[in-house]
Parts: sequence; structure tokens; C-alpha cells
Amino acid sequence: MTRATTVRAVLAAAVLLVSVFITLTMSPRLGLDLQGGTRMVLQAKDSDTAKADRESTEHTLEVLRRRIDSLGVTEPTLTRSGEDRIIVELPDVQDPRKAAEVIGKTAQLSFHAVQGPGTPNEPKPGDKDAQDGKKPGDKAAQDGKKSDGGRTLPDEQGRPLALGPSRLSGAGVKDATAAFDGQQGAGWTVSLDFHKKAGRDWTELTGEAACHPAQDDRRRVAIVLDDRIISSPQVSPSVGCGVGLPSGSTQITGSFSADEARELALLIKGGALPLPVEIVEQRTVGPTLGAAAIDASARAALIGAAATALFITLVYRLFGALAAVALAAYGLISYAALVGLGVTLTLPGLAGFVLAIGMAVDANVLVFERAREEHAQHPGRTLRSSLTAGFRNAWSAVADSNVTTLIAAGLLFFLGSGPVKGFGVTLAIGVIASMFSALVIARALTEIAARSRFVSDYRGINGIATPGRVRTWLSRRDLRPMRHPRRWLLISTALVVVAVLGIVVRGVNLGVEFTGGRLVEYSTSKPVDVERARTVLADAGFGDAEVTTAGAGDLSVRTGKIDNDQEHALRSALAAEGGETTKVRDELIGPSLGDELRRNALIALGIAVLVQLAYLAARFRWTFAVGSVAALVHDVIILVGAFAWLGRTVDGIFLAALLTVIGYSVNDSVVVFDRVRELWAKARRVPVATIADRAVLQTVPRTVNTGMGALFILTALAVLGGDSLADFALALLIGICVGTYSSVMTAVPAALVLERSSKAPPPARKRSPGRKSGTARARRDPLDNGARV
Repeated sequence: MTRATTVRAVLAAAVLLVSVFITLTMSPRLGLDLQGGTRMVLQAKDSDTAKADRESTEHTLEVLRRRIDSLGVTEPTLTRSGEDRIIVELPDVQDPRKAAEVIGKTAQLSFHAVQGPGTPNEPKPGDKDAQDGKKPGDKAAQDGKKSDGGRTLPDEQGRPLALGPSRLSGAGVKDATAAFDGQQGAGWTVSLDFHKKAGRDWTELTGEAACHPAQDDRRRVAIVLDDRIISSPQVSPSVGCGVGLPSGSTQITGSFSADEARELALLIKGGALPLPVEIVEQRTVGPTLGAAAIDASARAALIGAAATALFITLVYRLFGALAAVALAAYGLISYAALVGLGVTLTLPGLAGFVLAIGMAVDANVLVFERAREEHAQHPGRTLRSSLTAGFRNAWSAVADSNVTTLIAAGLLFFLGSGPVKGFGVTLAIGVIASMFSALVIARALTEIAARSRFVSDYRGINGIATPGRVRTWLSRRDLRPMRHPRRWLLISTALVVVAVLGIVVRGVNLGVEFTGGRLVEYSTSKPVDVERARTVLADAGFGDAEVTTAGAGDLSVRTGKIDNDQEHALRSALAAEGGETTKVRDELIGPSLGDELRRNALIALGIAVLVQLAYLAARFRWTFAVGSVAALVHDVIILVGAFAWLGRTVDGIFLAALLTVIGYSVNDSVVVFDRVRELWAKARRVPVATIADRAVLQTVPRTVNTGMGALFILTALAVLGGDSLADFALALLIGICVGTYSSVMTAVPAALVLERSSKAPPPARKRSPGRKSGTARARRDPLDNGARV
């Protein structure tokens, strides 16, 4: 073996060993749908300046969502119940009491000037000064504005300090991070970075304190959290009177432990609660999916993955079988990464993970198809040389397509929240693991196999020496698919119009996550199995009802908006199975995917598209970038329109499928445009339409084989996975078919039409990596001894 192959093999073995260790020693965190979790009911209360109405409760819910995200709990469910209650469901929480303590904290942070030693008398509850800057909902505390009055609170050592009014609040803090300060001996601290206006207020506050002599209490600044001074540092003697400390140099110290510092940082960063909340109920809830549904989904996933492995083996023979082994390694590495990072696994997430195995075939297919081209163009080359050229030529397409997907994943993680943030993590892990399995594991295995004389001599075994049926069929015909690009754009436009008509005429059937609905709990005289309850309700016309266990044998039913007559029919259906049925709770609930979460998701998606547009314009041409984004928008509209015409529910599962389709669409377009760029650079005088024809025909085998790999898994999930995954698989089936079409028949024609008005020159030809600078002599194959006959 060459040194590079040895390095790849050792690296692959090391990563696989670590993955096996994590898989065997760590347990996965399962979501509410697979394992259940903890349900808490929070009661919002009025404050002096804010009433616990629908609007303020919704705002409180979003602050709680950010706080739970900071806790590291992924895939939580938060819904508003009635006007002033919030239902929080946390999957697989190790310490529910700790989570409840952090979630319920008001986290009102304020900064005060110290006016001197205070009296130990506690302020009266009704005293305006005692309420200043601290009561939840206080406008001064939220906006960082000055307020009147002061208070007396004990400092860290218990000495009472007389505090001035609140000068700024936690709302002015832009970021808060916990760090260990070993150099100054301060231990764990929390560093604060202020927004622009709050930063000026902080500089003014510390500048005023610096006018007092050292060791004077008035030279201190008090940092108060929920009516407790957590830190009251003296302004450094080096700070001059009226100068103050700049924003970004503030540290909160207070003998914190590591956990206390991190908790304080996340509370400050997550924001103060607009309303105080009280936990009025906490109980354990069962999984939303039954064991039969989970087993059916797992069986379908295994069958689909096996069919994909068999397909790629039949197409690429021995090298295909080795790629299937690399895909199995990809699955192991991805799973270990998800478990090691503590990502909560839900059923749609696991289905998307299995689908990623099928889509991970893409990199291998790209390499093998380029190797086939090299072998056909240079029959005298060794098998290993053709394989090496295939990896080299496919690198730009693999890199660009995966970078665009990583850009989207990163922005969804940093700008999104809730399930959108979780999807960003899963997507990024899948992309990185896919590249590693294709470019390290699969390459090491195929290079070792290519050194075998038996594999090299028998063309029907290795899978690269033969061109393939699709490529052979296309090469015999002089097809010109891009001769009339406007016709393809008219077809795409017609499809979009039909989809928009479906959205306008039929409307989008939004699920309970978007619209809210009703949560009812029942107690039955006879035990009723959850799976049986779901079947009974589905037969009664409540197929979208979500049934879980709640507490000691009660049944919790979450459904869309139903009236009292429908609720009576629902209870009667359960009574026929469980005997006397008593209603324990009946509440109207708001959407778990609220306005702010949806708005953040759209903002994250919009920014991701713009960044991808800029990246593709820099890497390719602006016309190619616009064509790719046009295909993406085309796919999204058609998928939503298809679900509107079919009357299918658009819910959280559909959202996950839609995000997957977006990543797939851009990936496909990048591969086609990478080939256009390569061919155009080699023949700069040839019309771009002719170049596009060649590029499309050359990438068709890759498009077909990659699409088939994903379709096998999706078909198995749709047919065998049961109702729980039917809509998810259907959305992805439609999305991948439409995405495959649009990457060729929408993106490329759009770019060709735009190129007619573009004055940019054709792309420059890259210097061949096989030639030395300054000489035209080709680098000799390391296995070629130079002899010729």
C-alpha cells in the first residue's frame, strides 16, 4: 500500500473504534415520540405592570424555549394552554427537578450604583423602592432605563448595601459566557457583552462610581439577580473618574461553581421572563408512538438500507460492495456522533438519518462515475490510476455541494430554535460523516482492492472498467435537452402555478403544531392500551389524535380544534373500550410551533439561501447561483402545493422533510453546474448551450443512481413504516423527484437564459494537477515503469 492509503486506513480504523466504543457505552437520548418524558404545567401570573394575557404568555413561552435550548434539551414541546398557562414537555431529562428550577426562575438582572452602607431592615412588600427594577414586567428593568427609588440588599458577605435605582437591565446584555479565570484567581466567572446603548449606560455607571475613593462602598457596582446581589465589585483604581469601563470588559464574580456559572450565563443570555411563572403540575408522560409503530418503522428502515446497498453493489460490482461497507461505517459514525453529542433522537430524525445513508451514496457515485469516464477515455491506464483520477475530478463537486449544505445547517443551528436548531445539528453531522466515509473509508477500501491483479484483469468484477448501461445508452444518441431552455422554464412555471392554485384554492392543512387545538385527559375504569386507544380513535374519525399515557394510567389526547360534540364523540369511543370514562382535564392549547419560532425559522432559511447564493456566485458564476436558488424555490412551492392538493397535514414532520428537500435540491444543482464549469473551461469558444447539453448527459448516470438509492429507502418507509412515517416519506418522495427534475430542467435552463445577457467571460481553465508548473511533461503513473511495447 502507498503511504496515503495506509494513513487513510489507520484513520478510518481509529474513528470506527471510537464510534464502536461510544455506541456500546453510551445510551441514546430518545424523544417524546419514542420514550416519553416529563410534562410540566406552568401558570403565568400578573405583575405590577404586565397582565398574564395571551400575548405576554406567548412572549414568556418563547423566552422559556430559548432557556431550554441553552440547557441542552433538544426537541422539547412548548404549547400555550388557555390564556395564561404553558405546557412544557421535555424528553429524556436526567434531572427533572433541576430543569424545573432553572425553567421557573424569573432571571431579572439589573445593575445598580451603591449609595453606601444600608440598614438591615427588609423593605416592605408594597414599597415602591423595593419593587424598582426588579419586579417582572417592570418597564425600566426590561428596557434598561433609569427608574426612581432604591433598595437595601445584603451583599455577598451579608453586609447590607443601599442601592440606587436600576441603571440598566439584563435586556441590555448581548451575550453571556461562563469561563474559568485561573490567571487572576477569580475562579469561575460570567463575562458580559452589552448592546450599544446599554454599553454606554454601563460606562456611565462605572465612571460615576470611579469618582469615589478606593475601598469606599460607593465605588462599588451591584449586580442583582432576582432580588439577590450576586456580585458587587469595586471599580478598579486604574479607572478614572468619569471615564468608566468599556462594554465587553465586564465579569461577574461570586465564588461560583462551574455549574452555577454556566446556569447564570444561560439565564442571562436566554432573557428574563416577562411574567413570573409557577409550576402547578409535573408528571411523567408516555411516548406518543406505540411499540408497533416504532418496530414497523425500524423494519422498513433496515429493508430500505439493505435494498440501497444491494442496488449500488449491482451497479458498481465489487467497488459498489465496498462502498456499501463504507455506508455501514457512515451509519455507525453518524449514530455515535449523535449519541456522543447528546442529540435527542425522534422518529422523523431517525428516518432522516436512515435517508441520509441513501443520500450518502452520492459521493461514492460521483467518484465511480468519474472513474468510469477516465477509464473509457484512457483505456491504457491502470485501474488504480482511473480510480485516483475519479477521486481527484469529483473532489470539487463533492466539496461544493457539501459546503453549501453545511452553510445551511450552520445557519439553521445558530439562527433557528427548537426543532429547526436540532435539524441543523443532525444535518451537519450527516454531511461531515458522509464526506469522511466516502473520501477516507471508501477510498482506502477501493485503493486496496485496486492493487489486486485479479480485480484489475476481470473487467466485470471491479465495476469501473465497464461504462454502465445508462451511460452507454446516452452515448449512442445525440440528445440536445438544452436546445430550447425556455420550454423547460415554461413547464416549471406551469408546475409552480398549479402548486400555487392548490395552496390558494384548497388551502394548507396546518397541523396542531401550527394551529393549536385541544388537550383532554381521561381516566378509564378499565386499563386501555395506548396502541388500542389510537386505533379506536382513528376508527372514530380522529386519525390525527396524539395519544399518550399521563400519570397513573390516565390517557392524554392531543388533537386539533374540535367542538364539544366532537369531544363527546371522542370520549364515547374511549368509553366503549375502557368502560366508564371521566374527563380529568380539558384545555385549549396554542401552537407548539409558535409565531416567533416560525419567524426565526424563516429568517434562518432566508439568510441560508442568501449565503448559499453568495457562495455559489463566488465559486461558480452569478447566473449559476441564481439558477440553483430558483430551482430550490421551485421545489419548496411544488412540495407545499402537492400537500395542499392531497389534503395532507403540514406539521412538524413535514417541516423536517421540507428542510431535507432544500438541502438535496442545492446539492443536485451544484453537481450539474460543476460539470458545466469544467467542460466550459476546456472549450471556451463552444456555445454554453452545447456545453450544458454535454454536462447534463454526463451527470445523468450519477443523478439516476443517487436518486434510486434514496428512493429505495423512502419507498420502504412509505409502504412498510406505518402511518407514523407515511407523510414524512411521501413528502420526501415528492421532494426528491421534483428536486432531481429541477436541478437539471429548471436550474440549468434558468442559468442559460441569464447567460445570454451576461457579459462575464467563460471560466478560466484550471491547471492540471498532473502537470508540473512550467513544463508540459505529464506526471508518470507511480505504477508505470515507463516500458512500452
